[in-house]
Amino acid sequence: MQVGMIEGMTRVIGKSQGYFGLPLRDVVLDSTVTGPETPAMETAWFPTPKEIDAINAGAPIILCIIGTGHPPVMLSVGQEPTP
Repeated sequence: MQVGMIEGMTRVIGKSQGYFGLPLRDVVLDSTVTGPETPAMETAWFPTPKEIDAINAGAPIILCIIGTGHPPVMLSVGQEPTP
């Protein structure tokens, strides 16, 4: 997967820790678990053609969390790009 520039980006995290830097946008969600106005962060990832083929063949998308504590996360599909 290749990290992408997410529309409405508000900041980049991780550069000071030696990573490439992760563009993200800060959002507020109404969560059924944590309640209204829950702060969250969204990032954009783009699969390579080889990864798209693997996903279409049934391969899973794997989310790796660094560390030993697992924060709440969600995966979704963004909007298709407009031509």
